[in-house]
Amino acid sequence: LLIPGIQNKSICVTGAAGSIGGELVEQLKNLQPTKIVIIDQNEHGLYLLNQRLQNLNTSVKVIPVLGSVNKKLFLEKIISDYNVEIIFHAAAYKHVPLVESNPLEGIANNVLSTKVLCECALICNLKKMILVSTDKAVRPTNVMGASKRIAELIVQGYSNRDVFDDNENAKTK
Repeated sequence: LLIPGIQNKSICVTGAAGSIGGELVEQLKNLQPTKIVIIDQNEHGLYLLNQRLQNLNTSVKVIPVLGSVNKKLFLEKIISDYNVEIIFHAAAYKHVPLVESNPLEGIANNVLSTKVLCECALICNLKKMILVSTDKAVRPTNVMGASKRIAELIVQGYSNRDVFDDNENAKTK
């Protein structure tokens, strides 16, 4: 199955070593992008994912990158160095009890990383930036759900270029 928009594109997945990110990477690899840049701050998880992907025997180049998506200059360099065209943003803290116990870190990770990625997507003129969210963002009852809802609102806000973007020529969806 070939999906227009993915085939022959340079794709990036943030939070790639997580359960959702890892599954997304495996599915995307089957859609024949030219390369997939997998980013995560979990070294061991990133290593295991990269090993698993190497064993799948496809022609898609996989580039593991260790780092945090809260760092704007880091992201801009990755996007530039690997000519990333589409980002799937799956990096987030998703375990409700942990985020409830660590609300400031949960908000910083889930909300700020999304804002940084939106800024980078516009600056670097990415074709698309897709946020992977959660059903817990609908009428949230906890910090994790609220942080993911705020992330959704950030993406919606950045898609409204006349409010957030001074560059009228931006092409990012």
